[in-house]
Amino acid sequence: MSAQAHAPSASEYIVHHLTHWQNKPQTEIVDFSVFNLDSLFFSITIGVVFSFILWRVASSVTSGVPGRLQAAVEFLVEMVDREAKSIVHNENSRKLVAPLALTIFVWIFLLNAMDLLPVDLLPEIWSFMYGVAGLDASHAYLRVVPTADLSSTMAMSVSVLFICLFYNLKIKGVGGWAHELVCAPFGTSKNPIYALLLGIVNLSMQLIEFVAKTVSHGMRLFGNMYAGELVFMLIALLGGAWAFSFQLSDLMLLLLHIVAGWAWAVFHILIITLQAFVFMMLTLVYIGQAHDAH
Repeated sequence: MSAQAHAPSASEYIVHHLTHWQNKPQTEIVDFSVFNLDSLFFSITIGVVFSFILWRVASSVTSGVPGRLQAAVEFLVEMVDREAKSIVHNENSRKLVAPLALTIFVWIFLLNAMDLLPVDLLPEIWSFMYGVAGLDASHAYLRVVPTADLSSTMAMSVSVLFICLFYNLKIKGVGGWAHELVCAPFGTSKNPIYALLLGIVNLSMQLIEFVAKTVSHGMRLFGNMYAGELVFMLIALLGGAWAFSFQLSDLMLLLLHIVAGWAWAVFHILIITLQAFVFMMLTLVYIGQAHDAH
């Protein structure tokens, strides 16, 4: 972007910021061999860094007055453990489910928090590195919010689906779960014909339920974070319009940019926290449902 001889239009600016850094050139054809490298990089980096930080906190826990970081971690652990106990009643399952829920909440919160960085900060640094390497900086695409990437959020929701399928088989057994698939939610009948018809309807409803829960689980997080990212871009355009004009009459745009940016960032802190909590709670609910017999 910085290498362009003229100021980009609003649409060019937004399209550039909504384009992923991928392992293949940008095309209209989408297949499973295309990876959004920016989403992978930030997801893995943030996960590794804060896993290390949490591990250091856990390894240095003291029985006396805890420090601020230890107190925050203990609060999170107790909160997640309390929610897990209220939803997943199998104590053995909670040994995996509770840490999983904690990981989901912290990881998604941190991924969401990338949206609080200035919109052009990391993309401009990436563009500068392209220029230093002698590459065309206009192709330096970089998106820094992995949860505003549908492939990331759907990958998370599909992973939760696989965990639910695992617990359905583990808790109910193959026979028990197969019986539930064809007998719930409408029950069965002693009449063979009615039993067959009800079995088909029940199985169809169960499959629709699994698909609907998985899609809505991932789409909810993506939709909220994508919308938040767009709002930040629109606010950035207010400041950009003034920066490229330098007209005193346009000073109100700069003032509006500052006020709106600050107000939306404060409000967005609530959004990123709420979305992480909702994704965690739905994960616990879906896994809890996998433990319940119909």
